[in-house]
Amino acid sequence: MFGIASSGRVRARHAALALTAVTIVTGCGALGSDNSNALSSGSDLEKATLKISILPTTDLAPFWLAQDSGYFQAEGLTVESVVAASGQASLTKSVSGEADIAFSTYPPFFAANSTGAADMQLVADATSVNAKSNAIVTVPNSPVKTIFDLAGKKIAITAKNTASDLLTRSVMQDHGVAFDKVKWILIPLPNIAAALQQGQADAAYLPEPYITQAAKTAGAIPVIDINTGATQDFPLTGYGATRKWVQENPKTLSAFQRAMQKATHDATNDRAKVEPLLVRFAKIDEDTAKLLTLPGYGSFLDPRRLQRVPDLLLQLGAIPSPIDVNSMIGPQTRK
Repeated sequence: MFGIASSGRVRARHAALALTAVTIVTGCGALGSDNSNALSSGSDLEKATLKISILPTTDLAPFWLAQDSGYFQAEGLTVESVVAASGQASLTKSVSGEADIAFSTYPPFFAANSTGAADMQLVADATSVNAKSNAIVTVPNSPVKTIFDLAGKKIAITAKNTASDLLTRSVMQDHGVAFDKVKWILIPLPNIAAALQQGQADAAYLPEPYITQAAKTAGAIPVIDINTGATQDFPLTGYGATRKWVQENPKTLSAFQRAMQKATHDATNDRAKVEPLLVRFAKIDEDTAKLLTLPGYGSFLDPRRLQRVPDLLLQLGAIPSPIDVNSMIGPQTRK
């Protein structure tokens, strides 16, 4: 996705480490990558401490890399994580002020704006569907053998009108499989493998690392890859904040975006940097971290690409009226 020469990566790593050292000694940070601005720019931020509500998933690898490698510190930021139970809960933390920026799958952001529950702006991309990173899975003793067997069956998802629900219905629709008589079973991701094994569900939507974990614990096998048809390369997760927060904190937002862009570049180009972070922060064992398929990481928000999300939400009746994604994209800074 992004190219970077090995010599440039080495120099950038040394520069980041040097800036981190300055931050530790002086209590100041830097905006941008020019060392000469390191001491003068950090104090210009509206907020030096940033609270981000997150979910412990593989989608957060660039975020953890930015924390672990000092990229936030180099921008003058101290970033604190606030763990949320779901994307909707993460968004709620941003709206209430418990967090400044929320990480979530995209549907809750659009649903909130569509219903008037919140005025959210998207501030950074995170992931998109990759080949084998998200799938509808089953187990060997299930009556579901192919996607055409899903009609009228029990399918496990996390919640209605979430990415798991919408992407499952979209894939079924692509193959002419009716979903109006499906019995949707709402189960948290960590419990889905056991539910499949015990016959509580005939099939389930799973992202990584749960696909790999379910294969190991329950013998789960894919029915169909989500990365097909209308949901191929589909925008999956991103970061958002209230419009009010974005307007009041432009320099802080720019610093966050620059750090995330650098971390995303590194995570995309060097898997070896990602795997240890998944073990530490997502609580994945080392074997699973090596085997799982990573999502497609991104940081810059592309309006044409993101328009696919509200369009699908409208098509499937999850929002009542069209949304122009341009109206929800906040200011973006390129590193």
